[in-house]
Amino acid sequence: KIEIITFSRKSSRGDFVFSADRLIRLVVEEGLNQLPYTECTVTTPTGHKYEGVKFEKGNCGVSIMRSGEAMEQGLRDCCRSIRIGKILIQSDEETQRAKVYYAKFPPDIYRRKVLLMYPILSTGNTVIEAVKVLVEHGVQPSVIILLSLFSTPHGAKSIIQEFPEITILTTEVHPVAPTHFGQKYFGTD
Repeated sequence: KIEIITFSRKSSRGDFVFSADRLIRLVVEEGLNQLPYTECTVTTPTGHKYEGVKFEKGNCGVSIMRSGEAMEQGLRDCCRSIRIGKILIQSDEETQRAKVYYAKFPPDIYRRKVLLMYPILSTGNTVIEAVKVLVEHGVQPSVIILLSLFSTPHGAKSIIQEFPEITILTTEVHPVAPTHFGQKYFGTD
């Protein structure tokens, strides 16, 4: 199972990143499946008509730095030209409250559907702060799709209680989240 390698602190960094990237790709593709699309007809090089679909304009990704940046390449692999914003949120060591240090978004983010990327949901506090920043920039919670790899029941419940309209996509819900994800993925453990 992929999650066994990803959870394990003993796995090599190469195995960890390979497995994490596979999970990221799966959750990104499912997130993209949730976005609005229109039907279109494409003429193939052989002259045949193919009935397909294409994404409507107005989508973007937002990664919660730093671990959320691990998901950016997976999104770019599926959507080359998608715009990506960033939010840096860190917990105060004394109060444990999440604090926003940086936020940079496409200027028209209030008109876009947002794929919010954050791989590990433990308490949900970081995501709640990120959604508050997006709301301050005019984004409706109903157009936010949170892409996560692992979530605790408490983290998901906290987010839904605060923002019931948000969509959460995750590969696993488990009482213990692998909080070492960012360090292992970026090789800073």
